Amino acid sequence: MRIIQKLPGPLLIFFGACSLSFGGLIVKSFEGATLWQILFWRSLFFILVICIFLLITYKKNFFNAFYKSGIPGIFGGIILSTGFCGYVFAMYNTTVANTNFIIQTQTIFLAIFGFFYLKEKISKITLVSIILAIFGILLMVGSDLEPGQMSGNLAAFIMPISFAILILIIRKYPNIDMIPIQLYAGVFAMCIGFYIAGKITISPYDIFLGFLAGFFQLGFGFILITIGARTTSSAMVGIIMLTEAVLGPFWAWLFINESSSYIVLIGGMIVIFAVLLQFYTSIKDEKKTILNE
Repeated sequence: MRIIQKLPGPLLIFFGACSLSFGGLIVKSFEGATLWQILFWRSLFFILVICIFLLITYKKNFFNAFYKSGIPGIFGGIILSTGFCGYVFAMYNTTVANTNFIIQTQTIFLAIFGFFYLKEKISKITLVSIILAIFGILLMVGSDLEPGQMSGNLAAFIMPISFAILILIIRKYPNIDMIPIQLYAGVFAMCIGFYIAGKITISPYDIFLGFLAGFFQLGFGFILITIGARTTSSAMVGIIMLTEAVLGPFWAWLFINESSSYIVLIGGMIVIFAVLLQFYTSIKDEKKTILNE
């Protein structure tokens, strides 16, 4: 653990984004498990790795960490668990490219929610990025009008919306520890998967994929990003996280031959450009804050 914490923050975030980028490939590779069974097993192994991390990090203060997170931590966990559900549903029903590109709109939703709930001003650049993102999404979603894929596209929005809400909670309660929130999210998502799936028995191969998805892809991804974000500016975190959007569709194309139409790719590139514009605004704001201090 000490070795990980000594690595540069941006490098940890890059490794975390690379880990998360394998999510779509893993979900698409299950043999016969339903999406709710996938959610259950993925969440179960995610809980396992988060518990191990908490025990190593907090030791005797393991339970105290949950007490300190309080009601905001529980609420944040519920919000994040809806994102976990939306992610699996989207990957199960639409393309990896669509899901990954839509997820990147989280910074756009954060700007919109910040305007309404935190009274943060929206600059002209942010307004342009919002309009561009909407246009890019319309291109992507409009190219997949089949009922199944459309439901997957819509479900993909749950992840960026839930993440944006979670960031608002953290801004309002800045002393909240993110790791207990992740454990809460895993428990809630596992319960949802168990309740809806009814039957959780799946093949050993699918259980192994669930282990890869929960323990390594999601668990390691979130832990590395959480640690790296402590010493990395928020704008830099967002830019590095775009790695997930680029690598996710690439793994799906390379290993399971899932390709996307040119319209989807163009729409996705417009979304990424809009996000980069928003990051540019964030970097300018951070520099102004530092100068004023």
